[in-house]
Amino acid sequence: MKALRWIFVTFAVPVVLIALWQLLAEVSQNFYWPTPGQIVGVFPDTWLQGRLSDDVLPSLTRLVIGYVCALVIAVLLGVLVGSYRRVRLYTEPVFELFRAIPPPVLVPIVMLFTGIGTNMQITVIAFGSLWPILINTIEGVRGIDLTQADTARSYRLGGIRRLLTITVPAASPKIFVGARQALSIGIIMMVISEMFASTNGIGFNIIQFQRLFQVTEMWSGIILLGLIGVAANVVFTLVERRVLRWYVGMQTQER
Repeated sequence: MKALRWIFVTFAVPVVLIALWQLLAEVSQNFYWPTPGQIVGVFPDTWLQGRLSDDVLPSLTRLVIGYVCALVIAVLLGVLVGSYRRVRLYTEPVFELFRAIPPPVLVPIVMLFTGIGTNMQITVIAFGSLWPILINTIEGVRGIDLTQADTARSYRLGGIRRLLTITVPAASPKIFVGARQALSIGIIMMVISEMFASTNGIGFNIIQFQRLFQVTEMWSGIILLGLIGVAANVVFTLVERRVLRWYVGMQTQER
């Protein structure tokens, strides 16, 4: 019974939306609005043959590299800044300034320094993904319970030991909040960087389909990005639940 309820809750709204899309598209007969059936029909030939290795995998590789780089840099820098009040006072205005700048507008500037290619795309993805993780890491470190800090001092924990046993675990819920936000930004920046200047990738092909009026194929690329986003969120949720198992259990007990 629980399994049936989960299936209904998970798929009821998507099924209704797809059915509504199918109905409205058939009624309108609009060239720019293909039916879900037409999109599914062109999907295998469009993405699961040559483009899978030439475009999809390179896009995913750049996304993973850029995202991991942003995660590592943001956590290390965030722990450093969050741990020292004076450093935080000097750097927070700068961080807030860069966070307020929409990452897509920096693509042409990044191109001037890195050129056109993989390095530019990875840099854009990393830069866009950096700020949510960085800001949330700083806030997580700042918000460490005073009791935990006093306990660390009582046991004379310092340096790496304190970092690994107190600081990072206590800040990890906030870090994961920022990492989840950064994941969607990373996918957006992956597509935008490929649309600006690239010779392969999912974003590049979507633009090519649009220019050639291959509307159904263009929609299949948009659906592919949605599927990638869903899959990435599922993987992220599994990792989050495993790493923050202690935190989820504590929240459940409090309720």
